[in-house]
Amino acid sequence: MDALKTKFKEVLTSVLPITAIVLVLHFTICPIDSSLMYAFLLGSVLIIIGLTIFLFGIDQGLEPIGHDIGGALIHLKSYSVVITICLVLGFFISYAEPDLHILARQVDGVTSGQFGRILMVVVVSIGIAVMMTLGMLRILKGVKLKYVFTAAYGLILILSIFSSFDFIAIAFDASGATTGAVTVPFMLALAAGISSLKSDSRSGEADSFGLVGISSTGAILGVLITGLIFGIDKLDGTLPEQAIAGSRLIDIYGSKILPTARDALLSILPIVVGYILFQIFVLKQRVRKIIDISRGLLLTFLGLVIFLLGVNGGFMAVGTEIGIQLASMESKLPALIVALLLGLTTVLAEPAVHVLTNQVEDVTGGHVKRSLVLIFMSVSVGLSIFMAALRILLPNLSLWMYLLPGFGIAVILSFFVPELFVGMAFDAGGVASGPMTATFSLAFVQGIAAQIPTADLVADGFGMIAIVAMMPIVALEVLGALYQLQMRRASQAKVSNTGGKNG
Repeated sequence: MDALKTKFKEVLTSVLPITAIVLVLHFTICPIDSSLMYAFLLGSVLIIIGLTIFLFGIDQGLEPIGHDIGGALIHLKSYSVVITICLVLGFFISYAEPDLHILARQVDGVTSGQFGRILMVVVVSIGIAVMMTLGMLRILKGVKLKYVFTAAYGLILILSIFSSFDFIAIAFDASGATTGAVTVPFMLALAAGISSLKSDSRSGEADSFGLVGISSTGAILGVLITGLIFGIDKLDGTLPEQAIAGSRLIDIYGSKILPTARDALLSILPIVVGYILFQIFVLKQRVRKIIDISRGLLLTFLGLVIFLLGVNGGFMAVGTEIGIQLASMESKLPALIVALLLGLTTVLAEPAVHVLTNQVEDVTGGHVKRSLVLIFMSVSVGLSIFMAALRILLPNLSLWMYLLPGFGIAVILSFFVPELFVGMAFDAGGVASGPMTATFSLAFVQGIAAQIPTADLVADGFGMIAIVAMMPIVALEVLGALYQLQMRRASQAKVSNTGGKNG
């Protein structure tokens, strides 16, 4: 019961800042239709309840599965079996990620089905599966993270040269969205399960991080390759009509219950099937453990239904409406200020961010304070959404002008900071782009893009999650460099003191 209360508090602090911002805007400069406002408030309540149950179910079901499978994989002598298991696992886990389905639905709606939801989810899941498998093999073989990231982003750079701006924006957004509430805890548990059994404890500690970052590059590769295969140069974009204003709450939410439950079931079902297969052939767990995990998976499904119902019922629609209204004003300063505030508040409230900051403080023995990491993360994500809004308002500012130098700096820094911080930094990109970013913030940015005559709804409306996924990587690597410098100075001071005493 205490664990459930903790999850509730985490989720409450995640949703309340956005709700407060919306209410302030509603009563000041952005009045919202009453039906839409009521739908938003009910959606906020459903998101709080749903995400609480969902995350509690993840802890009870998905994390134990990931840790146990990770521990079992290291005992398998056949690499072909390990590769097969990792590929299946990677696909199922990515396919179950709610953030990915939300983004895919937005892409489907904006492009009028030119890049369909199922196609996007499948190609991203294949990409995640392949790169997660390579990430697992990296841990087993002891390959340095910096070499893997250099090769992955080098390949992405080559593919980007031949890809359209539309697919580049969607691809990098998919990278951030797919590392969400399902994939991150599972992959961290999977990596920890393998790393904990390695004889070198220092190496095992570093290997606990990085798998999320490596896997997320698979989403980029999957979308870019799909765009090249289909030969689509341009995706036409229109903002889907919102049929909420003037409607009754019972009509708004009642019509979405069955489709949402079906989508949630299709997301969770592959994990259930996968767990049954692993239980039969690999895990062979006791009945009590199976019951506990099954209960966790059931709670995950129930929470996912409630969460998606809240998101689709009015939460995202208000984000779009506020973006449209702010972009319609003569001064664009309010839109930029709200964008900055959204980034500063939502990342501080993401539950996974607090998990990561605690890990950084623990691993560095308290030398890098949790509060300092939170400041770096908050400022980096605040600037990310600000940069995304600024890119839409300035027609000559393209997404690649952010991503190319940003990820380039991230790869270069990986050769100069401790290996532990490299893994943490690239994982942080996935952690920062959580449920609130994939829903409200993206809808807000798309609302701005829909209202600016010089903006392209696909090329400019997408790409925000990509920037949010990039900036924390650079921020934490800079923090790692500062930590390394501090350790060197402390070591030199210790040597000097010892020398003085000997003298």
